[in-house]
Amino acid sequence: MKPSLAKGTRDFTALEVARRRYIINTLQKNFELFGFQPLETPSFENLSTLTGKYGEEGDRLIFKILNSGDYTSKVNQEDWENKNHQKLTSQISDKALRYDLTVPFARFVAMNHGQLTFPYKRYQIQPVWRADRPQKGRFREFYQCDADVVGSESLLQEVELIQLYLKSFSDLKVSVTIHINNRKILSGLAEYAGITDKLIDFTVALDKLDKIGKDGVVKELLERGISQESIDKLDFLFTQSDDALENLLQLKEKFTGNEIGLKGVEELEFVITQSLNLGVDIQNLVFDITLARGLDYYTGAIFEVKADEVQMGSIGGGGRYDNLTEVFGVKNIPGIGISFGLDRIYLVIEELGLFPEEATSKVEYLFANFGGDEMLEALKLIKQLREKGISAEIYPENAKLGKQFTYAEKKGIKNLVFLGEEEIKNKKVTYKDLEAGEQKTVSLEEFLNN
Repeated sequence: MKPSLAKGTRDFTALEVARRRYIINTLQKNFELFGFQPLETPSFENLSTLTGKYGEEGDRLIFKILNSGDYTSKVNQEDWENKNHQKLTSQISDKALRYDLTVPFARFVAMNHGQLTFPYKRYQIQPVWRADRPQKGRFREFYQCDADVVGSESLLQEVELIQLYLKSFSDLKVSVTIHINNRKILSGLAEYAGITDKLIDFTVALDKLDKIGKDGVVKELLERGISQESIDKLDFLFTQSDDALENLLQLKEKFTGNEIGLKGVEELEFVITQSLNLGVDIQNLVFDITLARGLDYYTGAIFEVKADEVQMGSIGGGGRYDNLTEVFGVKNIPGIGISFGLDRIYLVIEELGLFPEEATSKVEYLFANFGGDEMLEALKLIKQLREKGISAEIYPENAKLGKQFTYAEKKGIKNLVFLGEEEIKNKKVTYKDLEAGEQKTVSLEEFLNN
């Protein structure tokens, strides 16, 4: 049978692994610089931990793991004959691959809150699995890179996370814009237009503005049972200025007596003002009143990060939530979290040609194999190079030199080293720089200290 990959998965070559590692190492360095501590959770959880946390659609996309041994032995015969998959699932599977990093994190905090120091800052970089339909940029196995702070309601966390985003993308040389909004502002807008009962319909339509335009949003709002009168009250949403603080001032006037809306404006004003005080360019921080982002989950600030020079969906996002652990019986642990989209960031850096030369895994020296004593001397010298942290290897067979040359070129090795009888006698080393095509003979001492 011809070997194949499971749908929605990928192999990563040496070059791809090195480049992914470059992104991950950059993020990890910045997470730790900002005081976040690493956490790793198991690749699979109890099915009961994951179900009911992502909505009906999410539950369907969780990869279930069959119970060990004869998993059919405890199955109810009637359910089996009726092919009742919902009832059967719990009878043949009690474990599942994790769907995201947030629910396992919530489970960890709920289990360990007595031992944790709050606010607790954690970062997590691990793969997750979703039984989704694979398509361009969407896989069934992919990495998430998350940073969360739980146990603090301070808006300084929002300011810090904006700094973390900007520093990380600056280190990766990717120019980005952070779109920011507040869930309370969206609730305030619904109250202002008299459509509080249609909050989700309103935000789902509004979130599509950049895809379907104003006319498309208005049409969808009408279809969702929102009156023309309410839509007219919200017309100002479509004519926002480029000045975030000016837009907030306009909202403040409209929200007179609107408690939740004013609270959202006040929170956002603080975050934007403090960010500007810390030197954030106003061009990099956009108050996007149409940003809705996972409405059921978030309760305060919401973020989305977009690359400036490449047409791509968001390459990062997140927001504040009121109660991470309530579903596990532990109340009053508020938090805020952001995520970096590793795969999309990779595509942006690749498209812009920004991967540095060192983000490749290359062998520095290949020693030609001449057999006998020369081979032993080459191995001794390789040992010395490795002790100095320099990558080197010897061609395994005493083959024709042409074959050894071809191997070095195909593998992208920088230098081919010749340590023949003459070189050993004179304590010299001859090596050829395969990129520049130059050959040099130097003393053994000079070669080792090069």
